[in-house]
Amino acid sequence: MQPHDFWQEIHPPLSFERQPADGHRGFFPAEFEDGRQLRLPIRELADGEQALASLIVNQAGFAVEEALSASLAEKVRPFEPEVVVGLPTLGLTLASGTAKRLGLSRYVPLGTSRKFWYREELSVPMTSITSPEQTKRLYLDPRMLPLLENRRVLLIDDVISSGRSITAALELLARSGIRPVVIGAAMLQTDAWQKPLAAMDLQWLDRVVGVLRTPRLKRLAGGGWAAE
Repeated sequence: MQPHDFWQEIHPPLSFERQPADGHRGFFPAEFEDGRQLRLPIRELADGEQALASLIVNQAGFAVEEALSASLAEKVRPFEPEVVVGLPTLGLTLASGTAKRLGLSRYVPLGTSRKFWYREELSVPMTSITSPEQTKRLYLDPRMLPLLENRRVLLIDDVISSGRSITAALELLARSGIRPVVIGAAMLQTDAWQKPLAAMDLQWLDRVVGVLRTPRLKRLAGGGWAAE
């Protein structure tokens, strides 16, 4: 498959082997709760012996984007969210789609571009697994606070992997006395995120909801990839 071919189509259940004997080659079939499969490209890490399955939501076909938003909306609905907050950049696409599926009229985007009316006390430093050496600041527009205060907040990111982005967002919201009732993602990538969230509060581990779950992959002797 060419890079632009990924994230464009959802396949019926069991279209691809879950654990091929010679390992996954070229893609990893992530599964929705109902068994439908989405092929994700395998991204080799620097050591050459480990890899991750990759999802870039804003490069996905509309059908895939809508399926992820619809599934996430159903998974978070029991928490009765009243407002959705999205993390930049890729989480904003998912936040918008999920808010619509929940019947909400808008969502609140966090940002990394400082507008002149922003306040430094409503910002925190943030890094991510895709840009670990680039520290940005995450901002909450102070004009959006009335939409969040005393509301049931759903915090959304596209992929939760290292946990660095989501913990930064939780810290930022906490500065305004806002504690989300649930955290949602299109994909939970490995379990590495659990440690930093548990360090903040063990209760967060019960409030994280993901549509897809993918493991860290290890290279097999024959060249394929298998879950660690």
